[in-house]
Amino acid sequence: MSSVQPCGVSDDDRRPPVNDLLEVAQRGLGAKPKRLPSWLFYDERGSALFDEICEQPEYYLTRCEIALMTEHAQDIADTLGSEVRLVEYGSGNARKTRMLLQHLHAPVAYVPVEISPEPLRQSVERLATEFPQLPLQPLCADFSKPLRLPIPPRAPRRTVVYFPGSTIGNFESREAAVLLRKMRNEMGDAGGILIGVDLKKDSAVIEAAYNDRAGVTARFTLNMLTRLNREIGSNFELSAFAHRAHYNPMAGRIETHIVSRREQQVKVGRVSVPFRADEAIQVEYSCKYSLEDFAALAARAGLAVLRVWTDPEQMFSVQYLVRASTVAR
Repeated sequence: MSSVQPCGVSDDDRRPPVNDLLEVAQRGLGAKPKRLPSWLFYDERGSALFDEICEQPEYYLTRCEIALMTEHAQDIADTLGSEVRLVEYGSGNARKTRMLLQHLHAPVAYVPVEISPEPLRQSVERLATEFPQLPLQPLCADFSKPLRLPIPPRAPRRTVVYFPGSTIGNFESREAAVLLRKMRNEMGDAGGILIGVDLKKDSAVIEAAYNDRAGVTARFTLNMLTRLNREIGSNFELSAFAHRAHYNPMAGRIETHIVSRREQQVKVGRVSVPFRADEAIQVEYSCKYSLEDFAALAARAGLAVLRVWTDPEQMFSVQYLVRASTVAR
């Protein structure tokens, strides 16, 4: 039997109270330019749509990361060493984690940190069957906030914060450095960070990944408005808005917007929000890095890149970061 710590958090506990969500929406839509936070994507429907995005032929990121893990998981596990406590930020369905866990040497515990309780519960159930000897300690939480990690069943040799996918790219440079510093604190002196980083490449390849032909990404983006309608009673008319994702080569990032197709007014609580035709709400950035760019970002957080693995096409990387002071010694 695996040791599973129950999540014990209901669906309602993971999202801000309606008044807070209303305030977030009113503040963001009252800003110039308008913006909404990307965490609004991930209600139950949004999480399911994101899993569907990962299956689209244009979405190279998941395919490349899985190819990378297939080739390098053993070497990555050897680099992390034995008796690791693995803490995963935003664990979702934990597909890539499974590939790593198969190779880890005597892991002390796996701590998936996930804001959505249902995907977390399902993932833990599957992992408990596949890895019956592995202590599982799920934590329902927002990884961007301070975490109280569960007490491990025995002392680990090191804590490794695992952040697969390319989620670090959703944070602007300053915010990304803050998050990396937070991870640095949570991993402790002897710990490390194993992180997925999408690499710069042909802009047409990048843009296609965020504008799939089947329109799944567009449905995912506009689901944010459906969520607001449901949770705060706004009256966004989905057909009056469109998804737009464009690669900005100067900033090195995909910029995703929800664009008003016409002049209109939308009720958000007691506030009427005006939209001009073609006015955009900024909802997500997806930053792409060169290896040099990311090493510089890590250094700002007091970290050094110890190892880099890439997929055969060199489109995506997984990097192992440690405290800069341990490398300097």
